[in-house]
Formats: sequence, C-alpha cells, structure tokens
Amino acid sequence: MANEKDTIRAFITDVLKQCKNFKRVKFFAILDNASTDGTVGIVKEIEHQTKELRLVWAPENRCVVDAYIRGYREALRSGCNWILEIDAGFSHQPSEIPQFFETMQQGYDCVFGSRFCKGGKFTGRNLKRYLISRGGTYLANMIIGTNLRDMTSGFELFSRPALQMVLDKGIRSRGHFFQTEIKAFCHKLNIIEVPITYSNPSVSVNGSVLFDSFSNLGRLFIMRLKGQL
Repeated sequence: MANEKDTIRAFITDVLKQCKNFKRVKFFAILDNASTDGTVGIVKEIEHQTKELRLVWAPENRCVVDAYIRGYREALRSGCNWILEIDAGFSHQPSEIPQFFETMQQGYDCVFGSRFCKGGKFTGRNLKRYLISRGGTYLANMIIGTNLRDMTSGFELFSRPALQMVLDKGIRSRGHFFQTEIKAFCHKLNIIEVPITYSNPSVSVNGSVLFDSFSNLGRLFIMRLKGQL
C-alpha cells in the first residue's frame, strides 16, 4: 500500500470478504515512507477494529521491492501456509481472489495471475506499459526458458515452501523485474496461471527500471547456463 486513502477502507473490506470462507486469515498491510496522504492513520484505525488485519510499518524500505520482501517475511514468520500477494488501490480485483485459493487446492505450488491468458484483461490506455509487459514476457520466456503468458504480473499465490525457496535464492532486482525473477525461480515447480483483470497501470517505467530489467535478465540467463535455474 502507498497513497490509497480514498479507497483503502473499501479495499480491505472487499479482500476480507473474499477470504471469509477460509480459516485463520491474516491480512498484512505493508506501508512505508512512500505513503504520505494519511493512509497509515486509516489503516491503524481499521486495525483496531479488525482482528485479521495487521499494519506493518517499514520506514527502512528503499524501494517497492523492499516492501514486498518485508511482506513475504512477515507472512512466513507468522506461520502462513499460503501467501497471496495483491496490490492495493484496486489495480488488482479482490473479487478474483477465490479462484487463486480454489486452484491452489488442486495441489499447485504457485498460482500466478495472468493478464494475457484466455480470460485475462489489461485495461486502461497506457500502451507503453502494455507493450513492455508483453515484450518483457516474450523476451524472458525466450532467454531464461520459462513458459508463462505473463511474466510481470504481481497478483499471485505461493505455498510456504515455494516462497521460502524464492527468498533463499535471493531477489536481486530493485525494480519491476523482480516479479519476473520470482517466476523464473519457480518455473520448475508445479505452477499454473489464472486470468486476472488489471487496471490503472503505473506510468513509472523509466531508463533505470529498464536497465535493472535487462541486467537481471542477463544474470538469470547465466544462471540458466550454469544449471542454477
């Protein structure tokens, strides 16, 4: 979460509603200094009224990847068996959460949301982001030997062992590419994609993000050649 004050109450309510049929649900809201609009105060208020919700304040975060990793570690430390990652602000749709759980129950290690498989949607008018996501998926599959239709999505569900393996390998990317890095680490596990609808894509794709992506793609290619991937 970051600056979500206008939608955060509805988002938390909707997520917990979609998880109501599962026992021992824990909702970790990861926030740091990037959030300056009062979202933190609202989440603190909701936390006092909602036993499933836990605010994780992480001012040490230097980038969005740090926030994700902090969330992963908090979930593992709390004993969670399945860890669902979802962006706040309704770029991901809480109504699609149940399909992740239902699919995971079939014995998968990871369930990845896909905007580009049958039934998936990439809405909005940000053609640049669409082309980068499409092109990045094609390039990653070709270079590192993966076979997913969407290598950059951040709506996904992990089993505890799968996520622990990812953290043990070490996420090196400091930008959007970290989602591709995670999927590369998981590609030999029992994985599957489910269709999602993605809206309001960020415009924050600049030269430094592309440099991070290409340099880490090269690193993963070398790992593949060495049999480490």
